[in-house]
Amino acid sequence: MHLTTRRIMTRKDTIVGAIELIPSAKRLMKSLRDMGYDFAQAVADIVDNSVEAGATLVAIDLEFDGDDSWVRVADNGRGMKPEELREAMRYGAEREYDKEDLGKFGLGLKTASMSQCRCLSVASRWNADRADIAAYAWDLGHIERTNRWEILPIERNGLGPAIREPLKNTTGTVVLWQRLDRILGYKLPYGEAARKRLAQMCREIETHLSMVFHRFLSGESQTKKFTLRVNGNEIEPWDPFARKEAKTRKLDSITIPIEHEGIVGEVQFQPYVLPHQDEFSSRDAFHAAGGPASWNQQQGFYIYRAGRMIQSGGWSNLRAADEHLKLARVAVSFLPILDDAFKINVAKMRVQLPSQIREPVRDKMAPVVKLARETYDRKQPQSVGTGSTLAQRKPLQSASEAPGTTLNSSDMSAAKASRSSSALTLEEWSREMLATATISERPIVESVLQRLRAKLPSRP
Repeated sequence: MHLTTRRIMTRKDTIVGAIELIPSAKRLMKSLRDMGYDFAQAVADIVDNSVEAGATLVAIDLEFDGDDSWVRVADNGRGMKPEELREAMRYGAEREYDKEDLGKFGLGLKTASMSQCRCLSVASRWNADRADIAAYAWDLGHIERTNRWEILPIERNGLGPAIREPLKNTTGTVVLWQRLDRILGYKLPYGEAARKRLAQMCREIETHLSMVFHRFLSGESQTKKFTLRVNGNEIEPWDPFARKEAKTRKLDSITIPIEHEGIVGEVQFQPYVLPHQDEFSSRDAFHAAGGPASWNQQQGFYIYRAGRMIQSGGWSNLRAADEHLKLARVAVSFLPILDDAFKINVAKMRVQLPSQIREPVRDKMAPVVKLARETYDRKQPQSVGTGSTLAQRKPLQSASEAPGTTLNSSDMSAAKASRSSSALTLEEWSREMLATATISERPIVESVLQRLRAKLPSRP
C-alpha cells in the first residue's frame, strides 16, 4: 500500500500542520564534538574569527593547572554587542559573509571549541569608552542534564581574570576553553605527563599557525595583517616556498578559469622549485624549509582560501609523493565563492581539486615536475616553458682538475681522453652519487662506495 501526503498551502506558501522537530541537544552536541578537529586545527578555526573581526593582535595562552587548566584565545577586534554574541553562539549562526571572509557555515566557533573542551565561554567588549562586557557559555554538563539548547549568561561578578584581563583596555573578544577532557584525558590531570602534553601542544600550535596564517603574519595579505602570540611569544611566519633563498625558482603563474553550478571564477597557480639541499644558504635553512611534516610530505599543492591555507602539501590525487619531486611546491589560491567546487568541509581541513580542472592542472604541472626532478638529480635544467631562463650548473670538477694538483703531459692526455668519452670514472660516479643523496642517505652511499673500491684491483 502506498501512502501519499497532500500539500495544503496557505497564502504565504507555508504548510498547514507542519511540525518542528528540534534535535536532541545532548546527543547532537556530543556527536558534533567528533568532526575530526585536532587541537591545532581547532585553535586555527578560532583565530579565523579574530581575523574577521579586524584584530591586529591575537594572543593564545595555555595555562596548566590540572583539572582547572584552560586555553584562551583573545583578540583586540571590534567585539560584539550582546545580541550579536548570542547569535554567534548559536549552532548555525545566521550572518552574511563577504566574498573574502574566512567563515562559512556559522559552526566553527562552537564545533572547534567543543571538540576540545566541555565548557566554552565567550566574552566580548564592543565599546572602547565603556568596559561593558557581554559573556555567555556553552556547558556540556548543563546540556546533558537538561537536554536543552541553552547558553548560560555569565554575570559581571562571575568574570574571572582569564576573561577580564585581556579586555581591560581594549575592545575585542575572549574565547575560553575549560574542562579540557579531550586535551588532558589523563587519570592524573595534575601529573607530569599531562603537563608535558600541554607543553607539547604549545609547540604544535606555534608550528601549525605559523604555516596556516603565514600570508597574514608576513603582511603579504595587506588587508588582514595581524600579530600572533602563543604564551607571550610572537609567532614568525613559515614560508613554504623558501622565497628568501637565492636559488629558489619562481615560475610564471598560471590562471585556470572554472565554472561550477553557475558560479564563475578563477584558480591561481604559482609554482616554485626549491633549491637542492646543497644550494641552500645553510643547513638550518634547509631543515626549516622541510616544514612540519618534513620534505616528502610537504611537496605539492598549498591551497589557500581567501589567503588562509587549507591544504599544506600533497598532489590532490594527481600523482603520488615522490622523493625526486620534493622540491616542487605550488601555491593554489581561490575565493570562497568557489567553496562548493572545492568541496570544502566545515572544519576547513579538507578540500578537493575540482574535477573539471584536474586534467588542465595535470598538463600545466608537467614542466614544473620535470624541473623539480632535474634539480633534485642535479642535472642541467632546461627551460620549463613558462618563460623562465635558468642558470646552468657547472660540470663537476674531476679529481685531476682539483685545485693545487700539478699535471704532467701524460696526465693531461689521459684527462682529455676521459673528457672526450661518455663514460665516467668511479670517482666521478662517486661524486655524482654523493651530490644526489640526501643527508640521511650519504652514510649508506659512502659505505657502498668504500666496499666497491676495496673490491676493485688497485692501479699500479
